[in-house]
Amino acid sequence: MKKTVFILLILFFNQISAQEKINVWPKGEMPNSKGLKLKTEEKKEGIMTQVTETELFAFLPPKADRKKMAVIIIPGGGYYKLTYDEGGFQIAKWFNTLGISAFVLKYRLPTSPDLIQREIAPLQDIQASIKYIRKNASQWGLSPDQVGVIGTSAGGHLAATVSNITTDYTQLKGDWETISTIPDFAILLSPVIDLGEFAHVDSRKSLLGENASQEKITEYSMQNRVTEKTPPTILFHAQNDKTVPVMNSILYYKAMTKNKVKGALFIFPEGEHKIGITNKSELTDNWKKLCSDWLKTVASKTTVTP
Repeated sequence: MKKTVFILLILFFNQISAQEKINVWPKGEMPNSKGLKLKTEEKKEGIMTQVTETELFAFLPPKADRKKMAVIIIPGGGYYKLTYDEGGFQIAKWFNTLGISAFVLKYRLPTSPDLIQREIAPLQDIQASIKYIRKNASQWGLSPDQVGVIGTSAGGHLAATVSNITTDYTQLKGDWETISTIPDFAILLSPVIDLGEFAHVDSRKSLLGENASQEKITEYSMQNRVTEKTPPTILFHAQNDKTVPVMNSILYYKAMTKNKVKGALFIFPEGEHKIGITNKSELTDNWKKLCSDWLKTVASKTTVTP
């Protein structure tokens, strides 16, 4: 029995160490930084409160099972922490069971003292990540025009932000400039969308500061940024979510419908703010089957990168 457990532990740790860690920014080219020497800080295991450098953690299915599609997973945490295990690594492992490559993003938090302009740092990091995956897609056997994003909670806000803001904030030069920052599709789980009436207040404060102007609130409320060029998007939310009101997803989907953006919205009667890999009910757990089926329709269509 002890020998079996020991072998399983070896296999487990080998699997973890096999995950590729990627530095998103070329050395010395991370924008929007004061150059402070910060230390990575964790509130507890699986939750990070300070990020020193932007990284992607690659979770790749076996080559024989690997599809052309890839997702970048954006963990939530109210923009003041990153729930990178539950809201990142665990979701990545699920995508791997579908044959989909997943890259978990460790992005700079807008609360970092190193930032010059707080609200654009997370956007810069996800934009650079999309460029990186597209530029290097061939080395993993992936298609550069099947790169999507999935975000939970505040990570959902960032996924919606990169889906709609077309300005390239990466400042990357050369052939990087020709690579689009807009994902080919988006999956939003209990997303923060509105920073006004239905805001998750901690997310708004972390992203925009204590005394954000109405102009900034409107600018970063993503239902106001949807256009006909917004990529196909699927949203999942629980009606009894007391952390991020379900109106966030409703407002976004309403804007999608107005602009004829392809996608879907699923509202579960229960599930609270915990839609993920481990769910409180079988009903809420259905998001995974619904998402998997939707992704098949996305992959079956020729996606044109904006």
